[in-house]
Amino acid sequence: MSDAVPTGPARRAATVAVHAGRPPHTSDQPFSTPVTFASTYVAGGELEYGRYANPTWTAFEDALGALEGGRCLSFASGMAAVTTVLDLVGLGAKVVAPRHGYTGTVMALGDLESRGRLTAELVDVTDTAAVVAACDGAALVWLESPTNPALEVADVATITAAAHEAGAYVVVDNTFATPVLQRPLEDGVDLVVHSVTKYVAGHSDVLMGAVCTRDEELHRVLKGRRDLVGAVPAPMEAFLALRGLRTLHLRVERAQANAAELARRLADHPAVAEVRYPGFGGIVSIVAEGGAIAADLLVHKTSLWVHATSLGGVESTFERRRRWRAEAPTIPEGLVRLSVGIEDVEDLWEDLRGALDDLVT
Repeated sequence: MSDAVPTGPARRAATVAVHAGRPPHTSDQPFSTPVTFASTYVAGGELEYGRYANPTWTAFEDALGALEGGRCLSFASGMAAVTTVLDLVGLGAKVVAPRHGYTGTVMALGDLESRGRLTAELVDVTDTAAVVAACDGAALVWLESPTNPALEVADVATITAAAHEAGAYVVVDNTFATPVLQRPLEDGVDLVVHSVTKYVAGHSDVLMGAVCTRDEELHRVLKGRRDLVGAVPAPMEAFLALRGLRTLHLRVERAQANAAELARRLADHPAVAEVRYPGFGGIVSIVAEGGAIAADLLVHKTSLWVHATSLGGVESTFERRRRWRAEAPTIPEGLVRLSVGIEDVEDLWEDLRGALDDLVT
């Protein structure tokens, strides 16, 4: 196991991101944990086999776990993490989840419900009273805050308390906010899920997921399940994700500053009917005045902004979410989700404004 964080007083997120998960500070040790390409280990130790452990995973898990304030397990993808958690729900049990949640999660719930594995109740996470009422009889409450792509914010602490009183576990997908902006485990949440592909890795070159928890029994059970189904990341992906995590705080701070400024300017543009921005993070959603047609035109008129479905990278991307048939029908046809990158905000605005101007001329 790698060192966590240098000893001393409690460290802040920026320091943890840089220092956690590194080798010991002893002579001739490398600064960064090297990539271990191995499927087989000599018997008798803690590793045993490549599906059970890898030193490169461990370094990444130490770092993200330290940032979230718990223990971390890495997975082959965000959806591998999501489905492993959902697989722990008992037969026929009830799961409460956002109606505007990530489509992969909603689709996984729909698939499990269609096969009689569980029942899913989709809720408006901004209606705290309704979510609290839905907790009755639930085994699991799944939250996103902000939601993807509607950017709705949940009262995580209140909902978590109500869910625990009802005997349910609580999961928060923290992909959008990242532990730089919120640490749900501190609100009593049982599990935090990440698509590491997005902000944590941050460079649009890694497919990976993670789950963090403070509950040792949940960690043990989830690791057992991960080992059994083989939903493990490749060593190189873990190495790249850890390298990306080192600058997470800087990238999030810059993307957030850009997003806040763009949200302010977009609110005054005649081609924009609505701006959705929760006041933090690097994601902004807008609703085009001309609906689906205008939104489709917009995402093909820029030179800097890239039309793509992923998010959280250093470059700015956007897409009309209802182009996916699985997206919730309550999401407006003209909604465009913008993942704001770390470029110069004036360049981003000039490119975006020019495309929007074309929609009203």
